[in-house]
Amino acid sequence: MKGVAKLHDKWTIDRARETYGIRDWGNGYFHISEEGEVCVRPSGQADGPSASIMEIIEDMKARGFDMPILLRFEGILYSRIKALNESFKAAIKEYKYTGNYRGVYPIKVNQQQQVIEELATYGKEFHHGFEAGSKPELIAAMAHLDDPEALLICNGYKDEEFIDLGLYARKIGINCVFVVEMPREAELIIERSKALDIKPVIGVRMKLSATAGGHWKDSGGDRSVFGLNAFQVMQTLDMLKQADMLDCLQLLHYHLGSQIPNIHDIRNAVTEAVRVYCGMVSEGAPMGILDLGGGLAVDYDGSHTNCASSCNYSIDEYARDIVETVKSILDQENIPHPTLVTESGRATVAYYSALIFNILDVGRFAVGGRELPDTPKDAHKYTQYLYDAAQNLKVKNLQESFHDVIYYRDEIRQLFRHGQVSMRERALVEEVFWVTMQRIKEKIGHMRYVPDDFENLETALADTYYGNLSVFQSLPDAWAIDQLFPILPIHRLNEAPTRNGVIADITCDCDGKIDRFIDLQDIKRTLPLHEIEKDEEYYLGVFLVGAYQETLGDLHNLFGDTHVVSVRVHEGGRVEYVREIEGDSVEDVLGYVEYNAKEMLDRFRQKAEAAVQQKHINATERREILRYYQAGLRGYTYYESTNAS
Repeated sequence: MKGVAKLHDKWTIDRARETYGIRDWGNGYFHISEEGEVCVRPSGQADGPSASIMEIIEDMKARGFDMPILLRFEGILYSRIKALNESFKAAIKEYKYTGNYRGVYPIKVNQQQQVIEELATYGKEFHHGFEAGSKPELIAAMAHLDDPEALLICNGYKDEEFIDLGLYARKIGINCVFVVEMPREAELIIERSKALDIKPVIGVRMKLSATAGGHWKDSGGDRSVFGLNAFQVMQTLDMLKQADMLDCLQLLHYHLGSQIPNIHDIRNAVTEAVRVYCGMVSEGAPMGILDLGGGLAVDYDGSHTNCASSCNYSIDEYARDIVETVKSILDQENIPHPTLVTESGRATVAYYSALIFNILDVGRFAVGGRELPDTPKDAHKYTQYLYDAAQNLKVKNLQESFHDVIYYRDEIRQLFRHGQVSMRERALVEEVFWVTMQRIKEKIGHMRYVPDDFENLETALADTYYGNLSVFQSLPDAWAIDQLFPILPIHRLNEAPTRNGVIADITCDCDGKIDRFIDLQDIKRTLPLHEIEKDEEYYLGVFLVGAYQETLGDLHNLFGDTHVVSVRVHEGGRVEYVREIEGDSVEDVLGYVEYNAKEMLDRFRQKAEAAVQQKHINATERREILRYYQAGLRGYTYYESTNAS
C-alpha cells in the first residue's frame, strides 16, 4: 500500500501506463499519450494512425450527444480478422500443412447489424464466414454473406423451417453446413433434403471427454448439454449410410468452451478430436473439415496467465499448436489434412468497443477533513478515549491505536442505540474515526512491512464514484459472472490519481457497482482515480466490451441501450464518424415492456386537467407541465446534462 502523499512527486506518463496496465491489455490498440489521454490505434501497430478518445468525446458532445456512449472502432475489426487468418496461414506454411484455414464468426457474440455488416465486408478478403445458432441468426447471415468460399456453419437446434432455409442457402451458392446437435436432427435433415431435392453438407458435434478451466468449463465434457456422444455419432453415421447420404458427412465439430485460458487444455481437446475425425474417416465418411469451435481467449487483465480473465498464449501460439497437433496425428494415419475452422468470436470483437461514461458525483466514505475535530468537554468518556487514541497515533503504536479506535467507535454506537449519546456526538465520533483511519493509511504507505490487520483498510476508505451508466445494461458480465474489464480515466493521466474508488451505477440496485479491477498480480478492490474538478466533467472508459455485452444487456430500472458511435481513424489522426445511433428514449424502453406512450400521455393530460379544475394549477402551468412530460418521454434514459439539446 503506497501513500498518496508520495504519489504525486513520482507520477509520470509511464507510471500511468503501469498503474492501469494499458500496455499489457491494450494489445497495441490503446495507449496513453504524453498529454495524458487514452488514444485508440485501430491497426494495433505502433506507427499506425492514432486518435484521442477524449477528443472524440468532446466532438460528440458538440454534436449534442450525452453520456454514456459506446464507441466502435472500425479498423480494429479488420485488424483482428487479419491477425487470426495470418497466424493460421503462417502456421500452415511453417508445418507444411496441406489443408486450408477458414474462420467463422459466431453471430451470438455480438449480433448488432453494424458488426455483422462490417465483418462480412472485412472478412471477404480471407473467406471468413459466419456461425449461426438460431433461425434469426441464419437469416441475418444469409443476407450479409456474399462469398461462396466462406462457410456458414449452422449450429443449435433446428426445426423444419431452419433446415429448409439452410438448404435453399446452398441452392443459391451459400456454403451452408448443418451441424447435427442431437440424433433426431439427422433424420429431419435427410427428410427435408430429399423433399426439396437439395444435397446438404452435414457435420456432427461431438461431446469430447476433454474439459477446460475458466467460467465456461461446463461447455465441454460428457455432461455438456450440446452435441452427441460417441455412440450417437456412430448412430448418425449409420443413419446416413442407410439413406445413401454418407458422402454428405464432411465436418466434425466440438466446442470446449469460451475464454479458455490455458493452451494445454486446447491441445488436449484437439488431440481427442483428431482421433474422432480419424475414426469417422475409417468408417467411410469423406470428411474434409475439422471445426474446433470457439475458446480463443482475450487477455482482459494483461497478466498473460491461465487465470479466468487472461490467457497464457498468443494467437500465433494458438494457431501453431492446433496445426502441429492435427498434422502430426493425421500423418501417422495417412489421412489428408482437412480444412481447419475456428469459431473465434470473443477474440474477434472484444477490442472493437469501449464504453465511455461521466462521473456524476463522488461519495466519500471517510467523512470529515484531514484534521481531528474539537471534542466537547462534556463528551462521553468513550468519545474522549477515542479522541486521545487518535491524537497519540504513531507508527510504533499503529496496531494498538487501530484496535482502540474501532473498539470505542463501536461502544459509542451501542450507547446511541440505547439513547445514551446524541446524534451529534455519534456524528463527531464517526468523523474522528475516519480521520484516524485516513492517517493510519498514510503512515502505512511509508512502512516496509504492513501488518495483516490493515489488509482491507484501503477498500474500507474507498470513495464511491457515481457513474452515468447501468452495469446491467452495458456490462452484464461484470455483474453476472464477475468478468473483469479494463477501466481507467480517459484523460488527466498526466496527473497523479490521489483517490481510490469503486464505481456505482445509477440503477437502484446494490449490485449495480464495480468493485473488482484488473491487476497483474491479483484483483484490485479499488481503482486509482482523480479528485473531481468543479464544473469539469470527469470521464472513465471501460474497454474490451465488444463481446456479449450488447447482446446480454437488460432493462434493469428501464435504462436502455446507450448511444453508439462508429469511429474511423485516418492517417494523421483525422477522425470520421461513419455511423451514429441514438440510444433508447424513455418512450422506447416503456414500449419494450408494453406501455403505450400515447395512452400514457392522455392519462397524464387528464390528471393535469383535473388539477386545473381543482385550481391547483392554472392553464399556463398545465401547458408547461405537459411539455416537460412529453420531453421526458422523448429523452435519453440516462442522466442528461442541463445544456443537452
